[in-house]
Amino acid sequence: MTMNAAVENAGKAKTWWDGVRPYAEPAPLAALFLGISSGFPFAMIAATLTTRLAEAGIEKSTVTAFALTFLAYNFKWLWAPIIDAVRLPLLGRIGQRVSWLIFTGLLVMASVVYLGSIDPQAHIGAVAVAAILVGVAGATFDIVIDAYRIELLEPRQLGVGSGMSQYGWRIGAAAAGATALIVAQRYGWQLAYTACAGFALFAIVTGLVMGEPARRIAPKVMKGPVAAAIAYVSPLAEFFKRKGALLVLVFVLIHKLGDTLANLTFRLLFVDLGYSKDEIAIYDVGVGFWALLIGVFVGGFLYARLGMKKSVLISLILMAVSNFSFAALASVGHSNLGMAGAIGFENFASGIGGVCVVAYFSALCNLSFTATQFALLSAAASILGRFVTGTTAGGLIEGIGYVNFYLLTTLLALPGVLLFWWMMHKGLVDQSLGTAGAVTSDEVADPADPSSEANRAVAGSPPGPTPPDTATPR
Repeated sequence: MTMNAAVENAGKAKTWWDGVRPYAEPAPLAALFLGISSGFPFAMIAATLTTRLAEAGIEKSTVTAFALTFLAYNFKWLWAPIIDAVRLPLLGRIGQRVSWLIFTGLLVMASVVYLGSIDPQAHIGAVAVAAILVGVAGATFDIVIDAYRIELLEPRQLGVGSGMSQYGWRIGAAAAGATALIVAQRYGWQLAYTACAGFALFAIVTGLVMGEPARRIAPKVMKGPVAAAIAYVSPLAEFFKRKGALLVLVFVLIHKLGDTLANLTFRLLFVDLGYSKDEIAIYDVGVGFWALLIGVFVGGFLYARLGMKKSVLISLILMAVSNFSFAALASVGHSNLGMAGAIGFENFASGIGGVCVVAYFSALCNLSFTATQFALLSAAASILGRFVTGTTAGGLIEGIGYVNFYLLTTLLALPGVLLFWWMMHKGLVDQSLGTAGAVTSDEVADPADPSSEANRAVAGSPPGPTPPDTATPR
């Protein structure tokens, strides 16, 4: 058995129960609480702020312009290297990741409280500035949370940890949004935003309890402007030194092209098929939400049960097929059963794909540049699909109709599936992984040695520490 094959097998669960057990382990549970804090700032400048501005009588064109505050999440990779390289004074003594987690968490809390303290009717410009501050602080908080989560999880836990993080994100966003409305109804928006600021404490407390990740590798400290510039581009340079890096980047860019192109047009389809608002709420929001939650759980289970490569390939195939289901719905016409089936399957597939593919992106990171490389990968994964959707989706629907449009999005998903399969076949998936997807030699299961890390993990015994300097890529 080759080292890569042995390591891949070490990450797989041997029984059905072993696929479920990781959900109760400390690091994945920590990912849940980190996700709660990650989701709430987004909610504060999304539906919550929209409701508040509409209630204040602000004109619709101004309200929709606040969507620009989300751009901070698309460009967070620009300042992610600072999170990796800069040590905070005084606070940095408790650890690079934990100190940044506390610092950015406090920034988010302060910016949210500030946003809630401004009267939109009297100072709409100040509200815009405050919303931008929340966006930047929230995006920076995300950078730290993603890096901390990846470095906290062992390679075998990346799938489950990604799933728990997604659960947390949705819980945080929904709970913060609901809390804001309930408190605002009784005590006003200022107290509502102040109360919601407390959601940042989930990540801060988690960092203090779990401590600095054992797998973190500190980048080399370089002084001077030239050295600083080199350090800034080092994460990108390190990635492209790997075998197959260009193909990996192409995969990252194209794998969600068909899925993104389809997802942003569903509401147009539903309206044109004559679905009422109640039907959309029941099937798109209701059925879709529960199907997504189930998909997230199944995704984490598949990752633990089948390993990274097979679970990612399966999720890519399911996401491609989900687009075809909307071609079938468009062909059939108004059908509640058809809508429930299409939306349910699409969200189920997206839940699985979100876990497995995000876990794969996490495994691509070098532990010396976790914050920067994950921010770059996550940005690259969505940018092409959003650009194509914004420039061509509406024209394509008008030109070829919904059925042919969704058949086209299904075809556009196939290159990503085929490319990943080819990368698996050529061994490039293994060869391009970063140290975040690496395990120590002790973690490769040896059937004759029940004390090895992999066998102890399967048996339910807690794994020992993973020294980062002995990590061997899968």
